[in-house]
Amino acid sequence: MRIWIARLLSAGLIMAVPQAVSAEQIGEATLVKTSVTGNGRTLAARSAVNRDERIRTSSAGLGEFVFRDGTKLAVGANSSVVIDKFVFGGSDSVKSMSVNAVKGSFRWISGGSNSSAYKIATPAGTIGIRGTAFDIYIGAGGKTAVVLLKGSVRFCGTNGCRDLRRRCDFVVATPGGGVSDPARVSRDALKGLKDDRALPFMSGAQRLSSRFQTGGNCTATASAVPNRTPRSRNAASPGPAPAPGPGPGPDPGPGPGPGPDPTPEPPAPEPTKGRGNNGIGNGAGDGSPNGRGDADR
Repeated sequence: MRIWIARLLSAGLIMAVPQAVSAEQIGEATLVKTSVTGNGRTLAARSAVNRDERIRTSSAGLGEFVFRDGTKLAVGANSSVVIDKFVFGGSDSVKSMSVNAVKGSFRWISGGSNSSAYKIATPAGTIGIRGTAFDIYIGAGGKTAVVLLKGSVRFCGTNGCRDLRRRCDFVVATPGGGVSDPARVSRDALKGLKDDRALPFMSGAQRLSSRFQTGGNCTATASAVPNRTPRSRNAASPGPAPAPGPGPGPDPGPGPGPGPDPTPEPPAPEPTKGRGNNGIGNGAGDGSPNGRGDADR
């Protein structure tokens, strides 16, 4: 019996060795908001991050992590990521670092290692890094979007690879549809992701600390309002129409005059013979309107 117990204890000790190795610290959390866990344990600022650890955030969670070579990784709300591989190449560099981004939003800023050491796997393809800062969003069905903030990125999917070289270059990839051609990120491009929570560090939905700011986050481009026809400074909005003057009547009729035709006067009485029709002539005319009075003679 003692022999069996000794064997069981020995087996337990042997099994404990890989656990100790897997708990090797490769970085630490520098900022944690709401709820962030690593392999089920609750993380806080200054918590260790270990190799092979799965980091998850809650629906409002945010975590910022710095690794031993200076690489920075921000994990947005409702996200999941695993540090698959981390092989040290020295005190301040790594030979290989592999990250499996499963879902959610992330910001990556490369550290001091050779750019070829970094690789990020997504459901839609693999991201190769060239000394870079960029944002990643992984949504429903594995749809993946990448926005370049600095440096360059190569995204390889089922239809080959696409290179992002200009700041604010943007691609979308799906597991079965490959990677789109790079285009400048815009409001319409973000709407196409059909998720208001996509790329929260660009939209401002989640704010990162100063050490995770890149100075070229494309916020103005992505948040720009739609184009509108410019107006001159003097072309102010039309004010209320001036009140009409005391016009003669409500309906001016079809004529060009300023008001309606006056009400017709009753016909003048038949003039008396020898008097003008204007009432001022005293001549013995023939009764016509133009009869002459005494003053005309």
